[in-house]
Amino acid sequence: MIKQLDTPRLTIESINLAHATPLADFFLRNDAHLAPWDPPRPAGVRSAGFWEAECERAVIEASEGRVARWVFYMRGDKAQVIGRINYTQIARGPFQSCILGYAIDGAFERRGLMQEALAATIAHAFDVMQLHRIQASYIPANVRSGRLLQRLGFRREGVAPKYLFINGEWRDHVITALLNPQFDDSVFQTLER
Repeated sequence: MIKQLDTPRLTIESINLAHATPLADFFLRNDAHLAPWDPPRPAGVRSAGFWEAECERAVIEASEGRVARWVFYMRGDKAQVIGRINYTQIARGPFQSCILGYAIDGAFERRGLMQEALAATIAHAFDVMQLHRIQASYIPANVRSGRLLQRLGFRREGVAPKYLFINGEWRDHVITALLNPQFDDSVFQTLER
């Protein structure tokens, strides 16, 4: 089942096979825009065939509770994916955490759209998925990403040296996290001691 979140300006959908061609177009349009911030991309990332396989895998992994991958559009215009948000490495048990990644089309920056989309998906991650912690990291030079996370309430936890291989070299990353203020600790009462 496709999950959909609506905000005042956006339609946000859980990734499914229908998003293959729009995602290929997104990466084709944004190759240079995303290059300074993204890890090396797999071959074929600009092809619908690549994204068909990725979307199928995302649907399976979502059904298993391992990821929650989203794309978003301007409301009323599903012809063009303008951003993506990924909650990956979802860990349950005493951790109840995940890793957040996100990207927006260069032509749609500086409008508050990513903040709007992240606020909606964070609410879903906390209220529906019942996660306790979301971790996000950014390259220190990506000041705008740092400000975005700060506006959303993420707190700086430290710097991870040579954390990810990005744009031809290992890059330090600022590690941030957001905790669910409404997390229900009673989920642990059913666990055996």
